[in-house]
Amino acid sequence: MSEETKGKAEGINALGAQAAYNLANVTKTKPQYGALTPKWLTRFLEFKGLETGIYRVNRVVEGETPLDVLCSQTKKSDIIPEGYIEYETKPREYVLNSISTIVNVNTAIEDVYSVPYDQVQEQLGLAIESLRERQESQLINNDDYGLLKNIAEDQRIQTRNGAPTPDDMDELISKVWKEPSFFLAHPRAIAAFERECTKRGVPPVTVGISGGTFLTWRGIPIVPTDKLMVDGLKKPKSQSGKTNILLVRTGEAKRGVIGLFQAGMKNEHSRGLSVRFRGIDNKGVASYLLSLYCSVAILAEDAIGVLEDVEVGEYYDYD
Repeated sequence: MSEETKGKAEGINALGAQAAYNLANVTKTKPQYGALTPKWLTRFLEFKGLETGIYRVNRVVEGETPLDVLCSQTKKSDIIPEGYIEYETKPREYVLNSISTIVNVNTAIEDVYSVPYDQVQEQLGLAIESLRERQESQLINNDDYGLLKNIAEDQRIQTRNGAPTPDDMDELISKVWKEPSFFLAHPRAIAAFERECTKRGVPPVTVGISGGTFLTWRGIPIVPTDKLMVDGLKKPKSQSGKTNILLVRTGEAKRGVIGLFQAGMKNEHSRGLSVRFRGIDNKGVASYLLSLYCSVAILAEDAIGVLEDVEVGEYYDYD
């Protein structure tokens, strides 16, 4: 039965909705993907552009002070200490890591179906977001340069009772006390810390930064990321699970943690990312190569610390 016939049968002598729908313009969204995240780490981290894709971290051999000095109101000796400041002879070098993908677009589809949204731009936009997601994950988890793998042993601490408490966060601050910039934690770890604060009657203060709202502890923002995984998963199904919380000082001038990228690339789209058109094959398929070059360097050992074995599944009854 047609819409018109159905309408008349119901006693409505009017154009049916289905027929009217065929004449209507439908307002559409761009492609929506729930897996994409704000990627706050790459926004909070200070980045440095490289000329040749290699970054060498020259360090002074550690001691109490770089050089002995004479400091006295009344000289006890006429001998002024002398010497020189020793450098490491084999400093660490960071080589940028490449993250790449190829996007193919049928030119016939691009020609016919690019209103209201350009099909090429939508495909490239989603591919770029995917590369940025992988970049954030690599900055944290890469087996060579990732932050978790390169934290010094004396900058690692364990939770007292599993759940992340204010005492644990304070101890972490004691490890990165020289101008700490931000905590980094999985959203479930942040929720677990907030529960511990609520239990003790010391709710964290919130602050707005760069368009986002963040909890803070001792004035330091707690930045969420699902790349600091819980039991190896971004979205753990179990109520319980263990993860890590990082505290980072960022900035080259502060001898902190800095992100690295290749500067001044040909076909540069954004920081460290190039988009190259590879041509059109004999079937009319256009191809684009996307390449992102990144790494991260820890300039001083005390620029980062980690609270390990953080339990996210502790809950309480509040009477």
